[in-house]
Amino acid sequence: MGLREFIVGLKTKRSVKTVPTWLLISLSLVFGLIALVVVLKAVDVRALRMSFDEAFSHPLELSLAFCAFALAFVFRAVAWQRLIPSLPFKQSLAGIHMALGANHVLPFRIGEAARITSVTRRTDLPLEIVSASTLALRTGDFLALAALGLLVAPGAFVSLIGPIGWFIFGVVILVAAGSWRWLFKLVGLDERIRLPGPLAIVLSVSAWVCEAVLVIFAARWAGIEITFFEAIFVTVASVGAQIVAVAPGGFGTYEGAAVAAYLIVGVDARLALIAALTTHALKTSYSLILGSIALLRPKPSLFPRFRLRKEKDFVTSSKPESSAPVVLFMPAFNEQASVGECVRRVPKEVAGRPVKIFVVNDGSSDRTSEEAVRAGAEVIEMGVNQGLGAAVRRGFEESARLGAAAVAFCDADCEYAPEELEVMVRPILDGDADYVIGSRFAGNIEHMRPHRRFGNKVLTLILCIVARERITDGQSGYRALSPDAAASAEIIHDFNYAQVLTLDLLAKGFRYQEVPISYHFRTSGESFVKLGKYLRKVCPAVLRELNTV
Repeated sequence: MGLREFIVGLKTKRSVKTVPTWLLISLSLVFGLIALVVVLKAVDVRALRMSFDEAFSHPLELSLAFCAFALAFVFRAVAWQRLIPSLPFKQSLAGIHMALGANHVLPFRIGEAARITSVTRRTDLPLEIVSASTLALRTGDFLALAALGLLVAPGAFVSLIGPIGWFIFGVVILVAAGSWRWLFKLVGLDERIRLPGPLAIVLSVSAWVCEAVLVIFAARWAGIEITFFEAIFVTVASVGAQIVAVAPGGFGTYEGAAVAAYLIVGVDARLALIAALTTHALKTSYSLILGSIALLRPKPSLFPRFRLRKEKDFVTSSKPESSAPVVLFMPAFNEQASVGECVRRVPKEVAGRPVKIFVVNDGSSDRTSEEAVRAGAEVIEMGVNQGLGAAVRRGFEESARLGAAAVAFCDADCEYAPEELEVMVRPILDGDADYVIGSRFAGNIEHMRPHRRFGNKVLTLILCIVARERITDGQSGYRALSPDAAASAEIIHDFNYAQVLTLDLLAKGFRYQEVPISYHFRTSGESFVKLGKYLRKVCPAVLRELNTV
């Protein structure tokens, strides 16, 4: 299996056997606790506190250290853009900080996946391009780090790295070869990605140099004076060791490697540990703060939106022609026992306008169509059962063809009173609203099962919070729309329409109103609503609606 196949397998969850997440986290915590115990036994707590006091007593130095550290990631964001020119700088920077923050709370450096996820979630760039560029740059980063070590302190670097280090270095080279081979292949296939060029290499090296600035300041606060080259060497050792870090944030691994590097350049072990802990603490603080911000900015974030945007102005519907009819349609699935009665109860005229009625037969296996035609309704056949949402969508399409002055729909089970059609469409015809819901709880309910009433109340309350609108009956099956609202309405799933239709129209600025209606629980047929299936189908659709860019 090649590198490309491995990444794609991770995405599709095929062909790749992954280690359980709980096992990774457990191992990480165990090693983290071991490292903590070892460090606490070795560290001079009083000296560590004095190091931090020294840092905060020099705010200018502390600011310069953080700025240099931040500049390193700006350089890396620009380098990523050299590979993907269409990647916005803010998304590049956010993705890098997302990975940085995740690597400080997750084991085995798996936080890099957050970088890939961030960009694929927030842009239209494909997984392959983002993954290949990320791997190429990260492996290039570590090779640049090793080159810096050999350049500034070749003897010390060779003596420090050891057999295990050389083995890891060899693995990095192999991964780098695979990632760059993948990158070269993609460059020939997709114009959105290109080879980095010399500037990307310069930026990568410059980033490590910037990180060394923080090391110099942290060493000074711990009472150590080191040269700039020595600071680069400590950076090379401490960061390079984190390739195999197990504990969150590489705690323990970072400190051990940094102390070893300090010892080589002649620094006392006790002071070296203080300097290493100070440096790591400041890096971790930056990483967690900026990583958290990167989760929220820029939008859209990895966190889904849970409340409806309220940014658009109200839409004023155009005035219909005086001869335009009021259209009422009934989506129906296996409603032969009730559809005929519902059709016959529809008034022939409303507010001086003729009423046209049709039934959308959603793949019924009984005599629904025959009974509807016998009662005087036109029937639109869906062919196979697609769902209530799909049937309502089809009803809107047919209503537009009929040139309706107002469009209304209700269930074909006689739970809602077709005689109240004028109540439903009057706000539309008077120009007071674009979208009307008939509220059972504002009107009269003859009978409703307690669990249905409770569930309706709970779901409606959630819809109120999400939609930022006062709604009393979010699941009502009796609704009316203006021609403009019906034409603009988007129902994004076939199963149901109740919540997503409301969210869609409110987000588009259409004026909302409720009217009281009567309700009588069905005496024939069977409701399609089953709580478990309803929530499984509706909740993802609601989140999708809320997070539509």
